[in-house]
Amino acid sequence: MSGLSQRQQRIYDYIKQFIRTNGYAPAIRDIQRELSISSTSVVAYNLRALESKGQIRREGNISRAIELINVEQPLPTVLGGQRVPVLGVIAAGQPIPGPNESTNSEDSVLVPEEIVGSDKLGDVYALRVKGYSMVDALIADGDIVLLRYQETAENGEMVAARIRDENEVTLKRIYWEGDRVRLQPANVTMDAMYYPSTNVEVQGRVVGVIRNLG
Repeated sequence: MSGLSQRQQRIYDYIKQFIRTNGYAPAIRDIQRELSISSTSVVAYNLRALESKGQIRREGNISRAIELINVEQPLPTVLGGQRVPVLGVIAAGQPIPGPNESTNSEDSVLVPEEIVGSDKLGDVYALRVKGYSMVDALIADGDIVLLRYQETAENGEMVAARIRDENEVTLKRIYWEGDRVRLQPANVTMDAMYYPSTNVEVQGRVVGVIRNLG
């Protein structure tokens, strides 16, 4: 393919073969490992080059959201996923105000099938993470968490918890302790938060994470 460096051609060919085999695009680390590239940043640089040269299309910085352009034959499933609404921002740190009527419901994110399963996305929504209180659970600032709508949760599950009297929402592991609730961060430098059980409302349980690779 003219206009591509040798490395860019190898990456393009690998992505094409991976999609044909698996039905969805590879992650950056897949490309790095299989092609013995020195770092993920080198892979990301070459993906940007492929995009600027009109060979691929990417969904922001979301892992696996890579689509090939101008392929000779249709691929079985390029992204193999569906879009779910992004309803706002959630704090992985101190609580922040939750989504309200001004939330842009047209904002959405493409969810690859292998993260949740296409047959299970009907009651799933997404929130962008702000803060670092869940880093030990591999959820960082800028990631997108996928949550299933539900009003109950078991001890230790990660949830979007609304603190009623403050009208704020936070991302934490939840523990029911008699007449109080413990909202536990996954960060050894941060303390748990305690509230009366009547003051905490579960708004969804985390079922997946889409990493911010930027």
